[in-house]
Amino acid sequence: MKYHVYILLCSDKTYYTGITSNLHKRIEEHQAAKHFNSYTSRRLPVQLVFYCSFTNVEVAIEKEKQIKKWSKVKKQALINNEYEKLPNLAKKKFE
Repeated sequence: MKYHVYILLCSDKTYYTGITSNLHKRIEEHQAAKHFNSYTSRRLPVQLVFYCSFTNVEVAIEKEKQIKKWSKVKKQALINNEYEKLPNLAKKKFE
């Protein structure tokens, strides 16, 4: 089974990071506001801007937790495939 860590761009320009084993279905649930009081239900529409896949659920969960802690700028670098910027963005937080 594959597990997907994904980032959605919400209508208010914030990002939502999640994990799922069925990406297509989960995006449809977000768009339909299936979970009425969820973060994305009040920020529709949402757009899938990034995802990566894993075969190990524990690794996927750790990656989701890691990304959720990142700044908006660092998430944007990931979304834009600017991987070389990621280490420096992490360092700036602690300077």
